[in-house]
Amino acid sequence: MRFLIDTNIFLEIILDQLKADEAKSLLSETEKHDFYISDFSLHSIGLILFRRNQYQIFQQFVNDMMINAGMMVLSLSLEDMASVIRVAQKFKLDFDDSYQYALTEKHKLVLVSFDADFDRTDQGKVTPIEIL
Repeated sequence: MRFLIDTNIFLEIILDQLKADEAKSLLSETEKHDFYISDFSLHSIGLILFRRNQYQIFQQFVNDMMINAGMMVLSLSLEDMASVIRVAQKFKLDFDDSYQYALTEKHKLVLVSFDADFDRTDQGKVTPIEIL
């Protein structure tokens, strides 16, 4: 299966939050599934970690997930911004959620997220526990 992993899944692990074990279990299944991350998520995680002066954790994240595990980074083109706007208006999502959703539409991916805002969309989302 092909999954777009939302920012909050990674942050759950990086920030050692309540559902970190669930998120870790899913991401350990790289041989069973194809996992993707958006450039928006990658940059958001970098922004959060840089604000905390956690540069090494960001580098480790990039090494572990992208370089070693082979997670692909996907982005939207300028032409795709019309889809982001359409999604935002249709489902009343903010920019980051609209960007993620538009990316799943474009690449025919299933969104993995803890964000309940996606529940009001056509495709919805799945949580790590639903995949495991």
